[in-house]
Amino acid sequence: MNAIDPRRPRARSVRRSAVARSAGWAARLIGPQFHRLLDRIDAGLDKGSLQAVLPDGTVRILGGRAAGPACEVELVRWRALLRLVAGGSAGWYRAWAAGEWTSPDPVPLFALFTANAVTLGNVARPNGPERWLGRFFHWARRNDRRGSRRNIAYHYDLGNDFYSLWLDQNMHYSSALFCDPSNGKESLESAQQRKVDAILDRLELKDGSSLLEIGCGWGGLAEQAMQRCHIRYDGLTLSAEQASYARERLGAGANIFLTDYRDAQGQYDAIASVEMVEAVGLKYWPAYIAAIERLLKPGGRAAIQYILIDDRIFDKYARGADFIQTYIFPGGMLISESRFRALARAQGLEWQDVRYFGLHYAETLRRWRVQFDEIVDRGLLPSIFDQHFVALWRYYLMYCEGGFSGGAINVAQVTLVKPPR
Repeated sequence: MNAIDPRRPRARSVRRSAVARSAGWAARLIGPQFHRLLDRIDAGLDKGSLQAVLPDGTVRILGGRAAGPACEVELVRWRALLRLVAGGSAGWYRAWAAGEWTSPDPVPLFALFTANAVTLGNVARPNGPERWLGRFFHWARRNDRRGSRRNIAYHYDLGNDFYSLWLDQNMHYSSALFCDPSNGKESLESAQQRKVDAILDRLELKDGSSLLEIGCGWGGLAEQAMQRCHIRYDGLTLSAEQASYARERLGAGANIFLTDYRDAQGQYDAIASVEMVEAVGLKYWPAYIAAIERLLKPGGRAAIQYILIDDRIFDKYARGADFIQTYIFPGGMLISESRFRALARAQGLEWQDVRYFGLHYAETLRRWRVQFDEIVDRGLLPSIFDQHFVALWRYYLMYCEGGFSGGAINVAQVTLVKPPR
């Protein structure tokens, strides 16, 4: 399959001359408006720099006042900025897909916008009709019981064969935990095992313990937990594909249920939930926390791995629908840690031992993208995944890598403890 490679800049001279001819007097008339928008972006870049090649061939340097991500972008058409202003990150993706902007490496561009998310304000947030339309569709894909099944199937039921091509051999679809994410020497398998060990260490499992996993994925954590000691394991998922894979992988020693967390019954010594809460949605955070409190025995422990967004930009983020919510994870919502922590404490759960490791996620995503590129280049991707899908998925991996590199998005592990009676 010949996939679009967004890392390769398009031919500038042909594009620029064609645009210049077609733009004519209209471009000269509205050009100053676009330069004022570039001025706003420039003012919001407290750190890092952006070299922008404009449709008329001129070059502007934005930012550059302090160290940070350095990137390049070519605006092939001014319309790319219109899409950014109207549609935020979702509009910026549509502009990229339409060939209206290009970059030799989009990852530092995404890191730049994330690193300056607070000072940029609403520059890259949806506005006007697109904001309200995005909010409506996000609401329509809310995570009630029916919606949760539909949303999970949208992403995870792309097929076990698809994910097995580019994830590590143990099928972990969450951030790994490296010895050092910057040296690139440790295998992804080793770093993923360390991540799971860190989760299991928080739970203090022993022979005879009962463990519930909310969002069991393909069974990687369950397998590692059952290798540690003799436990009773129950896993919850809403993905039929994941459930089938996990049941075959784990055999009779584990119970895998196609069950919503809100409908789970019983009590457990320990609960694990790795990057599942992002699929819950703001409205249902209280139900998720209440389920953990209800399902834990007194004295029980829960270990949660979650993706958070800087509290200073959460309200603006939550008022629209970004690229990820629109195209990748319908119904999703990153965590406001302060609100989530308050909900846990209100349920009587102790919030303990938070560990952040966002740069480890950036490296995990880079590894996934390298593997994804390799299977595409080798023609191993099933034919049902067309060129549009390949480009979208590669953009998604780059977008997330840049997000974690920039720092306004992070990943963390925390232990929630239910006090003994």
